[in-house]
Amino acid sequence: MKNAFEDWSGIRIFLAVFRRGSTLAASRELGMSQPTVARRIDALEHELGLPLFERDTRGVRPTENAKSLLPLAEAVEAAILGLAAEAERARRPNSRPIRITAPRLNFSPLFSTIIADFSAEHPGTRFEFIASYELLDLCAGEADVAIRITRRVTDDRLICTKLTDVTSSLYASRAYAQMYGLPKSPADFVGHSFVIYDPTPGSMLLNTWLLERIAPEQVVFRSADAESVNAAIVAGFGIGPVPTSLALDYPTLVRCFEPPDGTNVSSWLVIGPDAYRRPEVRTFAKFFAPRFRAAYKALRSRADSA
Repeated sequence: MKNAFEDWSGIRIFLAVFRRGSTLAASRELGMSQPTVARRIDALEHELGLPLFERDTRGVRPTENAKSLLPLAEAVEAAILGLAAEAERARRPNSRPIRITAPRLNFSPLFSTIIADFSAEHPGTRFEFIASYELLDLCAGEADVAIRITRRVTDDRLICTKLTDVTSSLYASRAYAQMYGLPKSPADFVGHSFVIYDPTPGSMLLNTWLLERIAPEQVVFRSADAESVNAAIVAGFGIGPVPTSLALDYPTLVRCFEPPDGTNVSSWLVIGPDAYRRPEVRTFAKFFAPRFRAAYKALRSRADSA
């Protein structure tokens, strides 16, 4: 059934007349002529099929019909004002947060420092951090930006910037090394205990390399997340894979040998296509990538000399 009420702007005029008590006072508030206001009220009454005001020489008095319609008219007014306010917020730059997803360990002091520097230069930009080992769908808008550790990003829809090469090696705690010694090559793995990822994440090729060179009974601890694996290695349970830059955060760890060939991956700054259309996201990407590379290079130098 077609709704007979089609002129939504009439609600604004109705409320002005109701609140001001005359078409003259309403016309001043609305910036219209008094005859136009009176004509619009007549049209609204005709459209609704209800008398809304009683006229006399002192102005107008709302009828019982007008009084019963007032709460609904005010609800429509509030909705329209809310819509306008939301549209205004959406037009403003930086009104939406930049949602960044990454494995939990990537929200590091280095990451936080770069975010703080960016925020200082671009006050008003808001961020939302989503710590997850799941690969969120950037094309579906589950996040705007991701830091991913992989050999390559295969989705051609995503805007990708390579950040760094990521190396990993086998580490043990000093206590473990003092008690059992350290292997200098895979030939020395016999007699040692190992901590592994299970299942193997795509970012940790060294885990696959290791599993191909040890016996199942040598595995004493396994976990799906990096925090648990690192904690087990630090606790002295056994030897396990750790990114070389991350190992600097654990001063009690010692490296067994250089990162094996073929186990390197890369870190990438990945942006969804819709997010990349936002100027603040592009500005952030240009700011973040070179600073992350420079800081990571310094960390790598420290790790290589450790």
